[in-house]
Order: sequence, then C-alpha cells, then structure tokens
Amino acid sequence: MKSAVIVFPGSNCDRDAQTALAEITGQAPAMVWHKDGDLPGDVDLVVVPGGFSYGDYLRCGAMAANSPIIGALKRHAERGGYVLGVCNGFQVLTETQLLPGALLRNAGLDFVCKPQCLRVENANTAFTSAYAGKSEISVPIAHHDGNYVADEDTLDRLEGEGRVAFRYAGNPNGSARDIAGILSENGRVLGLMPHPERAIGGHEGGSDGRTMFESVMSAI
Repeated sequence: MKSAVIVFPGSNCDRDAQTALAEITGQAPAMVWHKDGDLPGDVDLVVVPGGFSYGDYLRCGAMAANSPIIGALKRHAERGGYVLGVCNGFQVLTETQLLPGALLRNAGLDFVCKPQCLRVENANTAFTSAYAGKSEISVPIAHHDGNYVADEDTLDRLEGEGRVAFRYAGNPNGSARDIAGILSENGRVLGLMPHPERAIGGHEGGSDGRTMFESVMSAI
C-alpha cells in the first residue's frame, strides 16, 4: 500500500501518521506539503493529519480547506482513492465538503485529552473490516472542537446508509448521536476525531488503532 500524509502549517500529528504508516505498511509515506499542486500518482491512501492547521484561526480546518493541495485530494477521493482525516483532518474534510456536517467547540468548552472507548458501529467497511462488529476499542483523543453536528436529515441518512463507523462509549464532547467517525457515500473517505495513529502498539499503551490501518491494507 502506497500512502501520503498532507502537511499543513500547524500540523503536529503528521509525524505520528508517518511513523504508523511506515511501521504497518513497511514503506514510508510521501510527506506532501500543502502548497504542492498534486499527490503522488500511485498513492492508495492519503492521510489528513491532526494538529492545528493555520493555528485554528478563522475556523478549524477552514483555511487548510483552501490550500492548493485540496484540489488534488478531491480528485483522489472522486476517483475512488482512500482518505483518512484524523481530528483536525476530520475538520478539514467537512470544510471541503468531502464529508457532511461540521465540528464545533466541545460541549464542555474544555480541551479533552485521554484514552477514549469507542464502539465499532459498522465493521463492514474498508476501515473497520478487521474489527469485530459492535466491539469496543480504546483510541486516544485530543481535541477542543470535536463536537460533531449535522441536521437531522443528514444524521438519519448517515445512520440509514451505515456511514457511522465509530461511536463514543461515553460521549466526551457532545457529538450528535455519540458520533466519533463517519464515512463518505462511497465508503472510501473516513473522518474521525480519535487518533488511531497513536495506538499502533508501540509506546502508546494500546494497539487498537493499528487494526484500522490493517483494514485499509486488506481492502486495497
């Protein structure tokens, strides 16, 4: 599997994603600067990492969503390439409208940073197939604006189409219907607030995030 990680000014999880992908896939991902005009032509998976792109000025992910690389990211997604947006990356994907809804300030107005229990809501996806359905996993979270919102019609559509990939078991931020991660219509774009790249079985204290990357490898 060939992968790439997009790097924005203020990204701080790009190296975590780089380390996880290199260890799991056996080859280092391409690190793509946000002002580059294109992605590597043979890339399978593009990771939009967490952090604070542009310092979260204006609105989380809004400025990054207008970077030159976004056109190439959209083309990659439109032709069926895989995209994983983590934390700030999830915010970017909603700002680009690759995923519906938005991420608002946490309901408690606090930055939350801790291991978080999640439920695998749909194990029949490219990102979750190696998990057992409805299983509970632990993946770290670290965010201030992780409160997922969408109108009721959108939420009902996500539920009905099986596009809710993960839910919080114990909602840390007020997200609608405990949603932690959602999929695009074709199931090849996943946005989630928790950080699977920080739970691959190294020094982090857990390995439940590793299974997500292994699922994508199997799909590809």
